[in-house]
Amino acid sequence: MRLRLCSQSQTITTSSFSAMVGNSNLLTNSYKKCELFIMPIVFSQLRAFHTVAEQGGFTAAARVLNVGQPTLTIQVKELEESYGVELFIRRSRRIELTDAGIQLLEITRGVMKFCDEAHDLLTAYRQSTKGHLRLATVGPFHATEILAAFKRNYPDMEISTLLGNSQRTLEHIINFEAEVAILAHVPEDPRVEMVPYRTHRVIAFVNGDHPWFNRKSVSVRELATQPFVLRERGSTTRRAFEAAMKEEGLTIKPVFEIESREGVWKAVEQGLGISVVADFEFVSHPNLRAIEIKDRMITTQYSIAYRKERVHSPIIKAFLATVRAMKPTRQHRGT
Repeated sequence: MRLRLCSQSQTITTSSFSAMVGNSNLLTNSYKKCELFIMPIVFSQLRAFHTVAEQGGFTAAARVLNVGQPTLTIQVKELEESYGVELFIRRSRRIELTDAGIQLLEITRGVMKFCDEAHDLLTAYRQSTKGHLRLATVGPFHATEILAAFKRNYPDMEISTLLGNSQRTLEHIINFEAEVAILAHVPEDPRVEMVPYRTHRVIAFVNGDHPWFNRKSVSVRELATQPFVLRERGSTTRRAFEAAMKEEGLTIKPVFEIESREGVWKAVEQGLGISVVADFEFVSHPNLRAIEIKDRMITTQYSIAYRKERVHSPIIKAFLATVRAMKPTRQHRGT
């Protein structure tokens, strides 16, 4: 690579990189183009110089850095030759800093201090798992269960959540918008690791005015006769329910589609139709009744998801450790 100092004849070969000044209005002399260069400083060379200067010799510096003395000698020599300066005056049994070396030592003391601070910062994050956990989830139920345990283990961690259906939750992981996700029944993606977490049964529920309010169970064929209030397409429970009904050769009659779980419950309570939900999500209500599906076991499998290449992230490892340490909870059943 060439170093041209705004002259047609002066050219120096160097291993640095260049930036071309293409706007002649920015130039202050008569030459229309000039390649500007920044000389790269190799950190190992700076560290070698700094340690030799602080220790007062190459032998002592080699012991501190745990490298061979010839290696340090070469690194310091390369630094001097790169800039055409002399940093040490070498005498038979000792060295002395030149004026350039004295001034450079003041700079490298600051550089090494910043390196020590960077090391301390990264070590602290590794040991205490500080940072920001972004959790994408299909609902608050499993999320709050896990996050409560996670927060007890890592009180300094900042946490935020992203709510959506399973497909949108998967996209948060793929697009690096979240570290981990809790989702269910999504197509396999080679970029994403899935760790099984919980399996839950799908149940139906009706309001107090429905003829089934006092029943304990219904058949899938009976369900096919009812108007349904459902979450949007792509939601976990709807996908599992529709797939099961299709396998039975049955179709359902969605009359109302709502993007929130609370909206579905409210619509059922108002008599707009019946609906289905994972058993653990059903919240007791005086005007709503959960009913088991007696002749077909419809389930939703919930998993913890993260991008495979981020498996070594301290935050993700801490989250997975929390999940593994949690005792399995009883699988809830509709009543």
